[in-house]
Amino acid sequence: MEGGVHEVDTSAFRECFSLAWRNPYVLRLAFSAGIGGLLFGYDTGVISGALLYIRDDFSSVDKKTWLQESIVSTAVAGAIIGAAIGGWANDRFGRRTSILVADFLFFIGAVIMAAAPNPAILIVGRVFVGLGVGMASMTSPLYISEASPARIRGALVSTNGFLITGGQFLSYLINLAFTKAPGTWRWMLGIAGLPALLQFILMLLLPESPRWLYRKGREEEAELILRKIYTTDEVEREIQELKESVEAEIKEEGSSERINLIKLLKTKTVRRGLVAGVGLQIFQQFVGINTVMYYSPTIVQLAGFASNQTALALSLVTSGLNAMGSIVSIYFIDRTGRKKLLIISLCGVVLSLGVLSAVFHETTSHSPSVSRLETTHFAAYTCPDYKSASTNWDCMKCLKASSPDCGFCASSSDKLFPGACLISNSTVKDLCHGEGRLWYTRGCPSRYGWLALIGLALYIIFFSPGMGTVPWIVNSEIYPLRFRGVCGGIAATANWVSNLIVAQSFLSLTQTIGTSWTFMIFGFISVAALFFVLIFVPETKGLPIEEVEKMLEQRDLHFRFWTKRPEKIASKSNSV
Repeated sequence: MEGGVHEVDTSAFRECFSLAWRNPYVLRLAFSAGIGGLLFGYDTGVISGALLYIRDDFSSVDKKTWLQESIVSTAVAGAIIGAAIGGWANDRFGRRTSILVADFLFFIGAVIMAAAPNPAILIVGRVFVGLGVGMASMTSPLYISEASPARIRGALVSTNGFLITGGQFLSYLINLAFTKAPGTWRWMLGIAGLPALLQFILMLLLPESPRWLYRKGREEEAELILRKIYTTDEVEREIQELKESVEAEIKEEGSSERINLIKLLKTKTVRRGLVAGVGLQIFQQFVGINTVMYYSPTIVQLAGFASNQTALALSLVTSGLNAMGSIVSIYFIDRTGRKKLLIISLCGVVLSLGVLSAVFHETTSHSPSVSRLETTHFAAYTCPDYKSASTNWDCMKCLKASSPDCGFCASSSDKLFPGACLISNSTVKDLCHGEGRLWYTRGCPSRYGWLALIGLALYIIFFSPGMGTVPWIVNSEIYPLRFRGVCGGIAATANWVSNLIVAQSFLSLTQTIGTSWTFMIFGFISVAALFFVLIFVPETKGLPIEEVEKMLEQRDLHFRFWTKRPEKIASKSNSV
């Protein structure tokens, strides 16, 4: 078999985009399937802004943290089921059919959410959306990977990551656009059905994955599609490699259809691939990214910015940086390599989480004090717990009062001066605003608020090009063809389970141990992720999909990730 390590020169990025002129068919496949990433990104981004207004419409949601977490997390729970079913459906019915089903589920969920009369129905809609997102999250990069030339596969799969972050950026724009519209959050959530409908129509006009077709014995259809993707010089080699790969699997297993899960776990190459792929997906979530995306407006408020509109506008900046980071990934993924990007990304994430932890420690320990003079100005609305307190209070202690919930009305002369601790309700909020004061219920006024934004920006800048996109790329190319759908489903399910744990626990953690320690925990996990990447994650840059299996069989740890692989490794992989 021909192959080994394909040299990837500095023209790979330019070649990816020159396809728009030379072979637009490949980009059409990649971007149509990548809309699944747009759905993924839009849903994770839109709920963070919509939640601010859902709290205003439903008092039960505003008063109960667990209900807020449930509205976010039920979509993630649905995604876990969707990813698990998606792995099986991908191998059974194909990549294209799975994407169509995901679009249908997402569209139904968007309609239900937009029309929800109460939190319970809203949660039902979130489950449907989650099912669709879960299936799309693992199917879209798989479809793109199997329909991409090896030379630029990383860049094309990165377009899925770009559309994820682009969807998040779009969601914040939509959130801002509808802040003054009647039914604010209903528009935010309901408009998500449009890209799902668009992708459904586009995928009806596109073929199935050529590698899945070949695996199912539909060689003529597969070869016809491959001839549209590859040049005349490359296509015969790709067809021959694919044929040999399938024949080897059939010879080993004795069947081209039945998948033995026990055999899957006993197969060395599959097991090593799962360790790397599943581990990356778990660490992607446990370094805290979706905490930033789901709760970024809330985090901005915790940093001391009171207004919903201000929180959304500032969160738009972090979302835009996330999208820019994905473009950086497209440029470097086939030049620098997967592993090096992961190492650089995690080093920056550790640094930025340290900054965030320090900033929030200063924010909470130096919040403005509560003045009895300021509070008696609103005597009828004084916080009961403060009224009976014998010690001095500051803003943070006021916000932690819970019988009933209390808020901080800042001084009219300077928000950092002593303010009033009052009962938290819409009447008091309007009264406070009526005197030109700022009203705080999630965080306190702070001179360090802008440093928190810088920390968030640094986090996104480092996370997005590496840990944001590379785990999906690695999982789309690291498994043997026979097990690719099942293994991809396992890895995506692990991602969503981790996502659920982080999303369900973040607000509770911040209330229990504080925001500073919560980010510190994410920092420690990021250090563990760094060592995991160094030890367990192989470099797959430039390898044809059919040769990744050989590389895993050899299992070169390649600790000196910054150096070029010696040619003897490529030669050895051909002799395995």
